[in-house]
Formats: sequence, C-alpha cells, structure tokens
Amino acid sequence: MQRIRFVVYCSLLALVGADTASAQVATLDDEDLALAYGDKSFVTIATGSRVSLNRAPSVATVITAEDIAAIGASDLDEVLEIVPGLHVSRSTVFNGPVYVFRGIHRDTNPQVLMLENGIPVTTVFAGGRGIAWGGYPVENIARIEIIRGPGSAIYGADAYAGVINIITRTAEDIEGTEVGTRVGSFRTRDAWVQHGGSLGPVDVAAYLRVGETDGHRRTVRADAQTGWDAILGTGASHAPGPIDAGRDAVDARLDLAYDKWRLRAGYKQRDNVGSGIGLSLALDPTGESYSERITTDLTYHDGAFAKDWDVTLQASYLHYEEFSDLTLFPPGASFDPDGVEVFADGMIGNPDKWEEHERVSGSAFYSGLEHHTIRLGVGAEKRAVYRIRESKNFNPDFSPIGSGSVGDVIDVSDTAPFLRPRSRNVRYLYAQDEWRLAKDWTLTAGLRHDQYSDFGGTTNPRLALVWETAYNLTTKLLYGTAFRAPSFTELYNINNPVVIGNPELKPEKMRTVELALAWQPVASTQLGINVFRYEMRDMIRLVDIRYENTGRQTGTGLELEAAWSAAKDLRLSGNYAYQRSIDRATRSDAGFAPHHQVYLRGDWRFAPGWLANSQINWVGERRREVGDTRSSLSGYHTVDLTLRTQAGRHAWDLAFSVRNLFDADAREPSPFDTPFIAVPGDIPLPGRSFFIQASYRL
Repeated sequence: MQRIRFVVYCSLLALVGADTASAQVATLDDEDLALAYGDKSFVTIATGSRVSLNRAPSVATVITAEDIAAIGASDLDEVLEIVPGLHVSRSTVFNGPVYVFRGIHRDTNPQVLMLENGIPVTTVFAGGRGIAWGGYPVENIARIEIIRGPGSAIYGADAYAGVINIITRTAEDIEGTEVGTRVGSFRTRDAWVQHGGSLGPVDVAAYLRVGETDGHRRTVRADAQTGWDAILGTGASHAPGPIDAGRDAVDARLDLAYDKWRLRAGYKQRDNVGSGIGLSLALDPTGESYSERITTDLTYHDGAFAKDWDVTLQASYLHYEEFSDLTLFPPGASFDPDGVEVFADGMIGNPDKWEEHERVSGSAFYSGLEHHTIRLGVGAEKRAVYRIRESKNFNPDFSPIGSGSVGDVIDVSDTAPFLRPRSRNVRYLYAQDEWRLAKDWTLTAGLRHDQYSDFGGTTNPRLALVWETAYNLTTKLLYGTAFRAPSFTELYNINNPVVIGNPELKPEKMRTVELALAWQPVASTQLGINVFRYEMRDMIRLVDIRYENTGRQTGTGLELEAAWSAAKDLRLSGNYAYQRSIDRATRSDAGFAPHHQVYLRGDWRFAPGWLANSQINWVGERRREVGDTRSSLSGYHTVDLTLRTQAGRHAWDLAFSVRNLFDADAREPSPFDTPFIAVPGDIPLPGRSFFIQASYRL
C-alpha cells in the first residue's frame, strides 16, 4: 500500500505542476503530437456514429495506430494493457489472453465481446475467441475502441464486462506500400506487406503477414500430474519443465471500397499453437492446436439515403475450424489406486470442431426531429457448431482403452463425442435516441431485445445523461444492463464425468451504474475520473459436475486518467484503476483480478525523426478464489522501452524495444482445484525480451 500511495502521490504532484508549468510551455504543435498519439478526439463504438470522446455516452478508450507504434507493441495483448481498468491475464487453456475488465474474470473470456470492424469474432463453442487464438498482430490496425462496462443495448450478447472493436486499415490509412520485418527473443520472426491504393474507381487495401515464435519457456515447477504422482506413487510428470507458448501464424486481409459499398475478407491461421501449461494443467510438451478463421462482410452505407436518413445494410460470414492433438496426461499416468491401469503413451485426446456464423443486419439514423437523432436497427444471425470429430484412448470414466497407447486411439465421433452438432438462431431489434434536451444536456436512451432459439429472449436498456458542465468539463451519468449467452459447452457438453452441460441454462445478467468526469483545466492537460458499481446475477457455474445458474457478484471501483503535454516534444500520461469484486454467496473476494493497477507512459521526441517511449505497468496483488488456501499472489511491475525513427516515405523506419527490462518474475493466478492445487506456482509470464523492427514505405 505504501508503494501504491507513493506512485499515485507522484502522479498527482506532476498533474498539479502542470497548471504552474503551462504558462512556460511553448505552444503545442498539434501535428507533432498527432505523430505520437494520432486522432483520439472521437469514438464510434459508443453510439454507432462518430461523436466526441468526452461527450460519448459511455466510458470509452481510443488507441490509435500511432499509439501502438510508439509503445513498440507487436500484439494486441501488449496494447490493451494500457487501458485503465483492463488487465490482460492468462488462461490455463493454451496460454490464451483473458481480458479482465473491472475484476470480472473467466478463463475462456466469454464476458468480453471482441469485434473486428463492428462484427463479432467470438466463437459459440466456448464463448471466447477460440482456444487456438494465437495472438493478433497490430500492423494492420488503424485504431482500437474500447467500452469499459456493458454495451448489450447496442451490441447484444457478451457485450458484458466490456467491448473491444478493432478497426483495420483502409486504402486511405495505408496510402502506398509498406513492407516490414521483426525479429527478437524466443526465436520470434515476423514479416508483412500491406498496400493501399486504387484500381480505377475501386479503393484497394491488402495485407499479408507471416510469423513464428517459440514463445517464452519459463519453468513450471509442479503441475497436475505432480499431484497425482504424489497420491498414486507414479512418476510421470514433466514438471519441472517449460511452458509451451509457441505458434506459427498467417494473417491476410483484403478491403475493397466502391462508392457506397465495401467488401472485406480476412484469413487468420494459427498452427503449432503450444498447449501452455497443458489443457488438463499437466505439462504437454508435444500437444498442439490448429485454427483457421475465414471472414467476409459486405456493407452498403448511404449517408443521404433519403431526406434525414442515413442507412447501413450489412451481411457477414465467419467460418472457424479448430483441431487439437493433445496428451492430457503424460505417459505413465494412472488414475487407478491399484496402479494396474497405466497410460503407456499418455492420455490422448483429439477434439476437433467446425463452426459457421451467418449474419444480416440493417440500421438507420433519422435526424428529422428537432433535437433528436434516432437510431433503429434489426438483424438475424445463425451460429452453429456444424461438425465435430473426436478421437481418444480413454473411456468416459478416464480408464485407458487397451494399454493407453497411441495405437489404442479410436474415433468416438459417432459413439461418445464431447458435443453433438448444434445451432442457434438469433433475432434482434433495437432503438436509440440521442436527445439534446437542453443547451448543455444530452440524454441517450437505448433499448435492445434479443430472441434466442435455445434459451428465449432478453431485453436490455441503456441510459446516458451527458452534461457539458463547463467549456472544459463534461459530466456523465450512465446506467446499463447486459447479458452473456451460455456457450454450447455450458449447454450441451456430454460424455464427460467431470463437466456436464445444462440445456436449461439462462443467460448471465449484469447491471452497471457509472459516474464519469472529463476535465481539461489547461490546454496542455487532460484529466478523467469515473466511478462504477455493478451487480452480476444468474452466474453460470459448476455445481458438482453440472453447470447451473447460481451465484451473484458485485463490484465497485474507480479509474483515473491523465495526460500532460509538458513541452512541445514531451508528453506524459498514465492511469490508475481500483476495483473490488465480491462473491455474494461467500461474502469474500472473487479472486484472480488485481485490486490496484498503475500505468505510466512517457513519449519524448528528442530529435527530428526520433521518438523514445517508456512505460511502467504495475499490477497489484491478486487474491485467491474461495477455497484456495494459498496466500495472495504478489504483484509485479514491468518496464518497457522503445526507440524508433519516423523517416517517412522512401526510407527505412527502425524500432528497437525491450520489454520487461528488469526481468521481473511476473505471474498470473492459476485456478484452485481438488484434491490438490494443480499448478501451485501459478502461470509464468515472459521475462526480459528484445525486438528489432524495420519497415519501408514506398
């Protein structure tokens, strides 16, 4: 706590000093600052239209391509860690990222809706982005817009704890051809090319990137098999051993725009995705997964469709397939107290699945009523796991088939699969009114109804009162509800003696109240604060071996943000977030998420064409979940440095980054389980790493 007070105190001193120093600071060069930060003055995710960030009816964050370049990020996870109230944790499932908004944690991350150009990229099987996610590169990102808090009134299911919208680059954003390469620690190698131009009347943007990495190899001292070895007298565990976080990647995008039409297509392939600490929390050095994601969408937008009408029509398609080759427990493992039944080659499971998502939607803005802007929307979706395949060498009671060898692996797709093919249909409609009820007051009211074929309907309202309190001060009072649809795993999982689905599940629900202020006391300083309270109910949890709607969680917190242009060539910024989430059934901390986070950043243009960036990310201790007797997981802080050039066209731009400069032993909490804690040493994060990047613009 003393360290927290010291950091916050120093930050406040710097902000107070901004008032006295501003008179001596030279007039800011907006073009120079835009090179480092980009245009962060507007946001579209809050209402579906372009509005001022300070006056948007939500608590939103904007991250630009210039931001991403300045901090030396190579993956989306490194970018999102700068958002106040958002912590990037790690899953036990293939070491995937868990985006923890305001203390709301779930291993497969179904409580966060991720969009790409406004279209969901989440899967229906587990509700997240897929276990073989394998990262998201940043070279083709134009900007990222994030809502902290509920957004279901606009975006529907899973816009629960937060919404992340990734906006990719168009021909206008790229303007020419760029080639680039990056090499660094963990045998990381990436190369990309992107082009923006025109073919006659058609604007064309194209992007291709290939890469591979072994991932960090920090040691896991003990795993689930260590626990079974101690109980049953076996010696099968691979621990101590390294985590497996490698992957090979291919990403491609095509963006075509003609008049009022835009066609986008995307391809995302991940191969040899390492199993992290193992799908069953037992190290699996040979396990790997493959995923392929194909997306396409066609949009028609006419801002003058008719008098006072702005109309958008859209159709999209997502195809996702995921194959896994896993050794759930290593050779020599046994779950027989007598030690007779032993898996000769380990417990092998190969679950494969295919999904497709089809969506059509229409929305319109009507501005024909004085002081009102009305948005109407309607849509339909079909989401399906249309094919599954499973092979394994163990029975439903975890006993081995035959000797538990590779040769004993059999196909159980038609006899005892983990899931049967399933589909759900969704229809929705919504309305939103932005009412300028007085000179300095705007009330945004929205209501959305979603009707699901498998669990029924849900209706969610949203209210936002925005008061332009003074020329440099904006006050917002926000209320909203949200829901998370149960995943197919939670509804329909079968043939598993440990986890069984429940077709009677209803969606999780949440309501949130927020108060936010944005203040610019002087031209060089921007401040923001918001406080929130949320309540979750009908939470989906395992009761014995079956998923049930049970439990309730509440949370309160605050988020502070500040940015100070200390001089023409120096800008300082940072944020502090506090949250406390309580499991109401046990009246104890919900666990997993840090109560305190501090982020500090400095950008210094120390010479023409050169920019230096430093950032400090401090994550406080994390409490354990109920039943876990371990002491709280210690916090950590990391320091990153980036030095880069800005040479412009027809020249090479170079960037050098070091992440986790002081090689902090950073870890994320592992889950509690019985009859022992499977990974008592928690999930290790990467140590110190170095990266060099070169890019050339034609």
